[in-house]
Amino acid sequence: QVQLVESGGGVVQPGGSQRLSCAASGRSLSFATMAWYRQAPGKQRELVAFITNSGNTNYADSVKGRFTISRDNAKNTWYLQMNSLKPEDTAVYLCNANLLNGLRIETYWGQGTQVTVSS
Repeated sequence: QVQLVESGGGVVQPGGSQRLSCAASGRSLSFATMAWYRQAPGKQRELVAFITNSGNTNYADSVKGRFTISRDNAKNTWYLQMNSLKPEDTAVYLCNANLLNGLRIETYWGQGTQVTVSS
């Protein structure tokens, strides 16, 4: 049974930085594509960034140049470094993993961590 647990959320001032972590347990996810999503009140969930098992990354236009996704396969953990935070980055951030298992894709979600950008 795979579990994803996020940490690192909280309240941060505009222009500040925060680092989110997502730790997986239950099986190795070193071959998975790992991602961060976010959902603000009244808005649809949006993909923030993802990183493939080979280390390729992609970002939403709204966070390019400010956020960095990374992974540590040895720790079965991935991260989202968020810099130059803006009030519009306020949301619940959820980690996600997709793992190809034969002909099917296994998808796992964390429970989410709140990030609030406010002065």
